[in-house]
Amino acid sequence: MILKNKKAGRIISFFMVMVLALTMLQGCGGKPASTEELLADMQEFSTPDGSASIYLKKDWITEDVGSETFITAGSEDGREAVLLMQFPKGGIFPVDSMESLQELVETSYGMSDDEEAEAIAIPGMSNIKAYTCKVTSDGTTAAGYLIYGETDYAYYSIGFIANKITDKVKASFAASLSKFKEVVPEVENNFTSEMTDTIRWFNAAYAVLTDLNGWDYNLFGGLPANDESASVEQELLKSWWDVSDKASADSTLEWILTEGHRTDYKETVQTLLDVGLNDMSAEEMTSFLTASPYNMSSEEAEACVQMMDMYAQYGETAIDGWDYCRALSLMGYFYLAGYYTEQEALDKSLEIAQTMQPLFGSWDELMDSYLRGYEYWNGESSDERRSVYEDIKTREDNPYAVDYNLALTKTW
Repeated sequence: MILKNKKAGRIISFFMVMVLALTMLQGCGGKPASTEELLADMQEFSTPDGSASIYLKKDWITEDVGSETFITAGSEDGREAVLLMQFPKGGIFPVDSMESLQELVETSYGMSDDEEAEAIAIPGMSNIKAYTCKVTSDGTTAAGYLIYGETDYAYYSIGFIANKITDKVKASFAASLSKFKEVVPEVENNFTSEMTDTIRWFNAAYAVLTDLNGWDYNLFGGLPANDESASVEQELLKSWWDVSDKASADSTLEWILTEGHRTDYKETVQTLLDVGLNDMSAEEMTSFLTASPYNMSSEEAEACVQMMDMYAQYGETAIDGWDYCRALSLMGYFYLAGYYTEQEALDKSLEIAQTMQPLFGSWDELMDSYLRGYEYWNGESSDERRSVYEDIKTREDNPYAVDYNLALTKTW
């Protein structure tokens, strides 16, 4: 369950509105003033939630684009405009890295002829990159000057759009960003239990997915428990699991604990065994399955060959880790969505963890099983998830530092 698309669509629409509004701006040249002179004619402009601010000319006018973490403003005479976009890390936006931020902005802006420019120093911001470019929408083209950067709290894209990016525009931009300020807001988290090693063990079981979502594996469920995360989880559980209330949550949990994809895997393997595939080589299996009466495609036959190879190496429990890890992740999601109380979710997590822990000897064994299950379910390589797992293990906050064979007890 990876959060990506619906919110992105709304953000992109904001981008396109801005481009259409600004592409008719007229630029001007002239010798740039000093930073001090420019700042004397500026004042602080903040995002609606107050978490980020820069300085802009006092007579500039802001525009509400429906985002609490954007600054959208332009001069009264229409010569220049700026769009600051903040994407909090681990938030609900479709940005989880500098690369995904740049991809989203470039796609949304219709950028072309981009050239790397000298980066501007911005207080408290790192990994800063700057580009000049052209921005096109509905056949109209303007000039853009874009800055990308990040803080510990968020990713940022800050762009000036004008008819022409002159030295004067760049100087004004640099002055504006010299006064950049970030105020990290306090995030409400209604989770009350102490984050003990037992709960960290739960979190580690689905940390790969949490990290892929851009969330925080140090939090139960990956997000702070509040109204915003409840809305996010309700939407995701409905679209990915068809869960919309306590009853459907209970039903889904019962399915994954009593059947799951491991049951389908066992039944499929048994069918292949019944026709004698275990006595064939890989080439013979492929020929057998692509011929009548099965008439499988080469891709379908290859999937069956891989399944038989998996069975030969790991037996009928090859993908059990996939179901159990996802069951633990559901406990966090059901809690965040408001379908389970904190105590219900933690109690059931302990029950699941105590059931699955003896089935594997280490985190590596559990995650190998999880990744095999992902490949069985998705029909694609698990290399990306494998690399995320290996990367997480190198981090200072590595959740897999918790002993896999920890005595799992109720600590809440």
